[in-house]
Amino acid sequence: MTDKPSVAADLVAFPDQLQHITTNTYQWLRTDSLTAAIGIGAALLLYLLFVGVRIGACRVLGDGHDIASWRGFASRMVGKTRSFFLGVLSAQLVAHFVAPPGPLLSVITFLFTIGAAVQGAVWVRELILGLVERRASIADEDHYTLTSAMNIIRVLVNVVVWSIAAILVLDNIGVNVTGLVAGLGVGGIAIGLAAQGIFGDLFAALAILFDRPFRVGDTIKFGDVVGRVEAIGLKTVRIRANTGEQVIVSNAKLLEQQIRNLRRIETRTTVMTFQLDLGATAAQLRGVPGVLEQAFAPITDATLTRANVVNVTSVAYEVEVEFVVHQQALKATLDAKQAAILATMEGFARLGLMPADTSPRAAQRGPWVARADGEAVAGEVGASEARPEPRTVPE
Repeated sequence: MTDKPSVAADLVAFPDQLQHITTNTYQWLRTDSLTAAIGIGAALLLYLLFVGVRIGACRVLGDGHDIASWRGFASRMVGKTRSFFLGVLSAQLVAHFVAPPGPLLSVITFLFTIGAAVQGAVWVRELILGLVERRASIADEDHYTLTSAMNIIRVLVNVVVWSIAAILVLDNIGVNVTGLVAGLGVGGIAIGLAAQGIFGDLFAALAILFDRPFRVGDTIKFGDVVGRVEAIGLKTVRIRANTGEQVIVSNAKLLEQQIRNLRRIETRTTVMTFQLDLGATAAQLRGVPGVLEQAFAPITDATLTRANVVNVTSVAYEVEVEFVVHQQALKATLDAKQAAILATMEGFARLGLMPADTSPRAAQRGPWVARADGEAVAGEVGASEARPEPRTVPE
């Protein structure tokens, strides 16, 4: 309540204050003209020096550099240095040595405060926007979304930076800004609570664009969904699922889940388990690793890492096989797995090993036999035939 009359009184008294400043400055110029001339000349030379340094820095850094390079970033910051700030900075520096009249010194200090606040806001704004653009300049495939995001970021940065600059200027000229800051804080909280969902998805979109857990075109998996990313929006991500439909999920909810980026797979490790009949002998089981090594030898994209008899149950010996496929494509893994299974079946047949029958219809399927051409086939068990009795494994 006490601030408004004070500001109003200052506005009413402004013409008298202007006349007082003009009169004191004129008298100073008349009575101490040499000092005034030295001060004005020094301020002018200092201003020209600052302008020359700015022009020289811009020429050294050059134009047309991308913001992602340090030259482009520095050139942008130097180019945003205002001439008004350089002028009031020169006057403020000279005023400390020349000692002008009090009213004139107050005007110079006032103008310097405004110029410094505005120039600081410009530098901070360009610094934040430059860092954001530099960080996001690699994501060329997200250019449309990045442009939309940058427009929103630019608005938010402008509002915050210029609000802070205005508060600093008002505080330095004697205005009580406590109520203004409190009002801005309450208003910001109200807006944040009302639009927390929108802001949550917006910041999640920025996190996706800048942190890049996935990009447009990547195949990802989250929950039960596997599909290719078609678009990254400011609120949602659109994914074309492998089953054909388009899945739309909000950015914030997507980042809350565990995401697997299948495009960034370098190698695929696969583990298979074979169950062999308990009638196999120890000598036959010792030949299993060799069979598997022979099975994987012709598969150029796969490497066998281990093959072991890992367990024995009441119905079967369990053989575990692990191999690595050195390709990203799932089809390459499936082709390698198929070739390994077929070659292993042939190798087991040559050793006389049979798969364990654990199904209720076990009596309808006979043991594996090897034909003359070496191919493994399943034999038929007739009505009067019985399955061979399991042989005990010698100690």
